Amino acid sequence: MREQYRSERFAEQDLSPDPMDQFARWFRQVAAGGVLHEPNAMVVSTATPEGRPSSRTVLLKRYDSRGFVFFTNYGSRKGRELSANPYVSLLFPWHPLARQVIVTGTAARVSREETVAYFRTRPHGSQLGAWASAQSTVIGSREELVTRYEELAARYPEGEKVPAPPHWGGFRVVPDTIEFWQGHENRLHDRLRYVREDAAEQGAEAGGTGWRVERLCP
Repeated sequence: MREQYRSERFAEQDLSPDPMDQFARWFRQVAAGGVLHEPNAMVVSTATPEGRPSSRTVLLKRYDSRGFVFFTNYGSRKGRELSANPYVSLLFPWHPLARQVIVTGTAARVSREETVAYFRTRPHGSQLGAWASAQSTVIGSREELVTRYEELAARYPEGEKVPAPPHWGGFRVVPDTIEFWQGHENRLHDRLRYVREDAAEQGAEAGGTGWRVERLCP
């Protein structure tokens, strides 16, 4: 199976000086295009301290100059791996537009206040689900999960305030690199990558002072 991509040229002069501004441009275009069911879906890849990787799809909930935020159970596999090894990769697979965005960086928990504020915006059922599911743990049957949920639904009926679980919250991914990939004919794709200047020199811990842009071979 093979697809011949046909897209407009994507050049350095088309980029915003700031990678988060450039991400916002592409994200708005993807969201407005109506061809993707969940344009905020991204593949989050983590690894153990020994380097064993794992990936899963989660939903981006917000982004700004500080980075990319998603929420999860801190006891899940990704939560445990990020606690032990904060290095992470995000992939936005916008295939219908022959685009991808690839982010590498480090993850840290958001404040409890930020977590609680977001939790309040979730649908009632999703709030109960955060309590019902001990994410990534082995369970005997689906019935066990449903029973937990029903017990919580009886305890916190619709309209009742559900407290944010202490084991649940957000991670903010602070990028070291952000690559914008645009597919083209004959596999001559455009790959433009922002690299945080201090990340290349000292690592992400030093804090960012600027970005440079590199063009990568496809």
